[in-house]
Amino acid sequence: MQYNKNFYQIKSNHEIFERIKSEREEGGYYHLPYQDITQIKTYTSNISKKHIIVIGIGGSSLGARAIYEFLLPSNTYPKDLLFLETVDPLEIKRLLKSIDVNDGHFVVVSKSGDTIETLSLFKYLNTLVCIDQSNCTIISEKDSKLTQFANAKNIKTFVLEKNISGRFSVFSVAGLVPLSMVGVDIDNLLNGCKRVVDSFFKKTHYYQPIIEKARFLVENKSRFNINVIFSYSSSLEGFNKWYLQLWAESLGKVNKNNTRQALTPVALIGPADQHSFLQLIIDGVRDKTMTFIKIDDLKDNTLIPKTGIDLKMVEGISFNALLNKQADATIQAIKEQKDIPCDVISISTVDEYNIAKLMFSYQLMVSVIGQFLQIDTYNQPGVERGKIILKNNL
Repeated sequence: MQYNKNFYQIKSNHEIFERIKSEREEGGYYHLPYQDITQIKTYTSNISKKHIIVIGIGGSSLGARAIYEFLLPSNTYPKDLLFLETVDPLEIKRLLKSIDVNDGHFVVVSKSGDTIETLSLFKYLNTLVCIDQSNCTIISEKDSKLTQFANAKNIKTFVLEKNISGRFSVFSVAGLVPLSMVGVDIDNLLNGCKRVVDSFFKKTHYYQPIIEKARFLVENKSRFNINVIFSYSSSLEGFNKWYLQLWAESLGKVNKNNTRQALTPVALIGPADQHSFLQLIIDGVRDKTMTFIKIDDLKDNTLIPKTGIDLKMVEGISFNALLNKQADATIQAIKEQKDIPCDVISISTVDEYNIAKLMFSYQLMVSVIGQFLQIDTYNQPGVERGKIILKNNL
């Protein structure tokens, strides 16, 4: 009689923590909060072009975009940061129409150095403006063809380490270089990361919430296999997109016992999605967990006026307060159901420190979930076959 084991025993929190500690010793993204960024700041301080244009896709751009779009509404930067991350010709031309490419600095990000979308965009842009050492920076692995090309052309390069997956690279040179170019305080970003990683590995403030939530999601994955983030600010839309990639590409895997694992991410923006997806959550099948993200202080005190249109339902409070009251009302409605798992993350204000804490805590949680599931959190074999087919077809 033959029997193929298709289940696994969920390990103790202690054992999972020890495995994460071992992962940390092997490298990867864990050491990024403590890196020396002197060279990055020295180099980027000399970039004078008005437009910083990141050419990359997926993990090469989503992290930096999430941070920039979170900070932008509350800050004024001397340069603007744009992202070319599609080969859709309509979107390419729409974006390029809005800038003077001759006043642009191009940051080409490709870990492997042979990403078809990135290289195609790079080649096209080079027909519009001469790209050379005066207006280009290359970020790639040390021995990639893209790095070799840059070295031959005397274009400045920053090395992406092989053991840092793209979706975990936001606090590496892939994210820090373009963000520093526009004036984002990358020291404060790393301070936020340090706060989380120090706390987690010392088993203080961040340890219990991360490991217990990870355990809950894994223990209940058969019933609640959809994980919904409900972010109450449009400034978090970039974060939502980053979360979708981090969660899906890391956790949709076949584990060591050849069993398919999946936690499916959904990312919503409030209050807009209260008028659509919320109906499914409240009255639909109980297969979803909910995480609400609120921002206490958006650094904007715009008030709903008492004068003007004679409608007195709401007046005299700030839009920031209204937004959070909408979030609170939705949270209460969810909790009243008593059978929808729900938690709330409150961000105190809009700055580098707080967005870094949020993003690094999610990276840590994904790593912990991966250990519970007994998968390789950092590879992505499911997307490689499509890449091979495309290359062969081309």
